[in-house]
Amino acid sequence: MAQSVHNEAVDGLANLLTRANHDLTVIQQRLDREFQQIYPNSANPMKLLSRIKRIQEEIPSLKVQCRELLAAKQDLIDKARTTLLGNRTMLLRMQAATGISPSSDADDPAYANFNQIIDEWTAQVRSRGGDEKDEANSEDINKLLFSAIVQSN
Repeated sequence: MAQSVHNEAVDGLANLLTRANHDLTVIQQRLDREFQQIYPNSANPMKLLSRIKRIQEEIPSLKVQCRELLAAKQDLIDKARTTLLGNRTMLLRMQAATGISPSSDADDPAYANFNQIIDEWTAQVRSRGGDEKDEANSEDINKLLFSAIVQSN
């Protein structure tokens, strides 16, 4: 007889939990419908909270990807600068060897434009990062840019 009482108690608890689960499902569906009627498109607070949580979980990997992107950007800038300076030096040597007067930096629009772009980029990154040091190297500029991006988001 004790076994049948035990089974009845377990069955009663199982029924209670089943009804509670059903009731909670019905409540969730009603809330979803109400939110869809009250809030436009994707402004459902429950969905927004879920989305925010997902984004917060992705932030660490995004930071790593930003660092990798900034390192690649700086590598590209360094290689472009090295190539351009090497080509410019060779051009000046060839001009001197042929007796042509070497052109100044101001007379070379590609070189002047490149330097202007790099200077503007550096100034923009420094202004966002709040650092006005003139001796900042490329890595410092990348760190400033990254911190400015992360702080603004």
